[in-house]
Amino acid sequence: MKITSQEEYGLRILLRIAKCREKEGMTIQSLAAAEGLSLAYVAKLTRMLRIEGYINSTPGNKGGYLLARTSDQININQVLKILGGSLFEKSFCNDYPGILKFCTNSVDCSIRSLWQMIQINIDQLLDKVTLKDLIGTEMRSDKILNGIIEQNIKAFLTSGSA
Repeated sequence: MKITSQEEYGLRILLRIAKCREKEGMTIQSLAAAEGLSLAYVAKLTRMLRIEGYINSTPGNKGGYLLARTSDQININQVLKILGGSLFEKSFCNDYPGILKFCTNSVDCSIRSLWQMIQINIDQLLDKVTLKDLIGTEMRSDKILNGIIEQNIKAFLTSGSA
């Protein structure tokens, strides 16, 4: 399981746009320079984010990209899924059957249970994280994210003892 460059850079671009204070937003050129990426790659990522309704483009020579929603309305789990998909999707088993047409473990697979459990837990955590939580310093974000994890642990312990 790896975070793809598309997920990392797409999220970084979205965060950079969220931090922008210019009323025209950020251009592809300024985003590429700020993140050390090619113009073509930034154009691809901004297109994906614009199509999904996370950013808007402003017209004109000085036009750029701005958030289409407020940062507290942008769910990180949803953003990562449009940039790269889930870590585990139900079609996964069909994609890796080995040399056979169907996976030999398609009926009874304990590994599939592991991947599903990991995906459920990741979704539960990331569903609680917004773009606003990532704006600011690493120390601030770390504090917010640790608070989210602590809430999840408390909720789990409470539900487990009922």
